[in-house]
Amino acid sequence: MAERLVADLVVERLRAWGVDRLFGYSGDGINPVMGALRRAGGDPEFVQARHEENAALMAVGHAKYTGGVGVMVSTQGPGAVHLLNGLYDAKLDHQPVVAIVGQQPTTALGAEYQQEIDLTSLFKDVAAQYVQAVLAPEQAAMVLDRAFRTALATRSPCVVILPHDVQAEPAPEEPPHEHGVVPTAPSWRPPRVLAADEDLAEAAAVLNAGQRVALLVGQGARDAGDQVRAVAERLGGGVTTSLLGKPWWDETLPTSCGVMGHLGTTASGWLMDQCDTLLVVGSNDPWTEFYPAPGQARAVQVDLDGRHVGNRYPVEVGLVGDAAETLAALLPLLEERADRTWHDQVVDQVTRWHGVAEERAGSDAVPLSPERVVRALTPRLPADAQVSVDVGSITYWYARHLTLPPGVPAHLSSTLASMGSALPYGLAAKLESPDRPLVALAGDGAMQMNGVAELITVAHRWREWADPRFVVLVLHNRDLAEVTWEQRETEGDPRYDASQSLPDFPYAGYAELLGLTGIRIERPEEVDAAWDRALSADRPVVLEAVVDPDVPLLPPFPGGEEKLESFRRALAQEEDGERARALLDEQARQEGD
Repeated sequence: MAERLVADLVVERLRAWGVDRLFGYSGDGINPVMGALRRAGGDPEFVQARHEENAALMAVGHAKYTGGVGVMVSTQGPGAVHLLNGLYDAKLDHQPVVAIVGQQPTTALGAEYQQEIDLTSLFKDVAAQYVQAVLAPEQAAMVLDRAFRTALATRSPCVVILPHDVQAEPAPEEPPHEHGVVPTAPSWRPPRVLAADEDLAEAAAVLNAGQRVALLVGQGARDAGDQVRAVAERLGGGVTTSLLGKPWWDETLPTSCGVMGHLGTTASGWLMDQCDTLLVVGSNDPWTEFYPAPGQARAVQVDLDGRHVGNRYPVEVGLVGDAAETLAALLPLLEERADRTWHDQVVDQVTRWHGVAEERAGSDAVPLSPERVVRALTPRLPADAQVSVDVGSITYWYARHLTLPPGVPAHLSSTLASMGSALPYGLAAKLESPDRPLVALAGDGAMQMNGVAELITVAHRWREWADPRFVVLVLHNRDLAEVTWEQRETEGDPRYDASQSLPDFPYAGYAELLGLTGIRIERPEEVDAAWDRALSADRPVVLEAVVDPDVPLLPPFPGGEEKLESFRRALAQEEDGERARALLDEQARQEGD
């Protein structure tokens, strides 16, 4: 019988923590662990990405879609460096992930050895809560347990560094009961956290005194949808969400104002501008200029992490606790609104916004409106679907035009806003739920950054899926459109072709080369049939939509109104800026009407 190594202990500990899948890329520094995974016979499953960065993003996606811990594995040196982007994505979006990283043998450290990097220093910021090298076999289980417990307790990334020689040492059957050896167990349970009664009463007094109540809902409301709805209805309030909160709120409700912020909706901009009371539930959204002006609104905040309370807005009462339990305890203290004036105004603004969004989707774009393409998905999105979203102009169209059926998860790299997340996230979601259709939304910039490579992974894995539908929408405009519009908005600078133009690439044709289905569309009349075909295909599909880069990314008013002069100044410097200027002026008119 083969000798049980520390590497085998590591794999056993992963199973003890309920890990059924980990994402990574092999290399000599992690080879003993790879051998242990082979001996384990696929429990847990190792998922090979095309690049360690994508493996890390897959692990973050796994955490977001499942609510569990995402695990990534890589070798030392360049492999370790490549993990950083995904680890920072987890840190900024508060997701529990654990990275297991190989290292050169302890006898070589400090020698400027090949691929030798001081990994503790490398990871000490991103894994500030816990990063530790395992230097003895007796230490391995304890370090892994602490990494998982810390990741879960702090909702943050943690890193375990495994030198090659330690991985290959014999594993102790039972750590000795002696000085310097710390016993441990693979166990953690979430606490029950509820605000104090006196704080609930004080919060209720603030909310009851308000006449125009707004709710900002974030990912902390993941399991509190019913409670948020009950509180909103009791207060007659309007509801807006952060990007991370969008999938956890029913956007079909008549008081649902959509996403807040720079890429948000007209209704949300109006809500934040007009409210006199703000209830923030599980959100740490960074778009502070789109909150009510300080002093405009009295505010109450509910958050499980007390470090977030008052972090974005001057809060009068902060309630530290689980959102569902805290809101359930708060609800009986809230007074039913007899005056429905504010409620009716919110409904009117939501109705108006839906009209504006529909009008924009039908705008005179050349050759095709990206808003039209994304909006056409809403009535077709299967009720059991999962959605992954990339970073760029696609995020605006997702936020403004895709209404998610209740229960359909959708995730993206929100706070870090890392391009190239849609395919890794989508793969993580599909591997966890192979019987559910997956729709990934991306721009051509994100696809060229790393999405094209991960289509190889899709082509490699799809025959294993009970439901083969994995639809990748690529908005093809040959432009880094979000940055182009940011240059105009924030700097007043014209588009810089050398930095913004993308090389042409046949996304649909490439899909066909991989044995997938490719669909390319260029005209509005092709959109509906293309979605229908993609969502009924017997294999993954790349839906390539050739769209207009001149469709503006205008922030909602009133904030967006302040940006018009900068936009127009930049467009006046562009030789071919007339069309973009005309479309911008039309959007401004719609906002102001």
